[in-house]
Amino acid sequence: MGPMRGALLDGIPESIVIGVSLLEGAGVSLVAVAAVFLSNLPEGLSSAAGMRRAGRSKAYIFGIWGGIALTSGVAALLGYSAFADASPATIAFVTAVAAGAILAMLADTMVPEAFETAHEYAGLITVAGFLAAFTLSRVMGV
Repeated sequence: MGPMRGALLDGIPESIVIGVSLLEGAGVSLVAVAAVFLSNLPEGLSSAAGMRRAGRSKAYIFGIWGGIALTSGVAALLGYSAFADASPATIAFVTAVAAGAILAMLADTMVPEAFETAHEYAGLITVAGFLAAFTLSRVMGV
């Protein structure tokens, strides 16, 4: 249940930032969506596999993740509507909180689990992920 709670706790700020990115008028940042997807996919797969091993039904697992997706969608709408008139400093603060939530989730749940599974490759895989995000941001011109 740890990764699932973490997905909710870091998913809300991430989604708010996606909603805030709509305020610029250029649509949702493809890089932001790709980064959120790439960071949440292993998190979700890991949590779903853990729930399955714990004997949870497929309906329960899909219900939990559907609820998280719905909550994240509402958070994106909230980010778009609540921060429409926000100052750049406020938007920077919200973005920083979202980044902190992602880092907290990584440090608390994903890194220990990755190290337990991949041992010496966990660091290399992490660096590859950051390099992929950096490359994507450069290719997209962001």
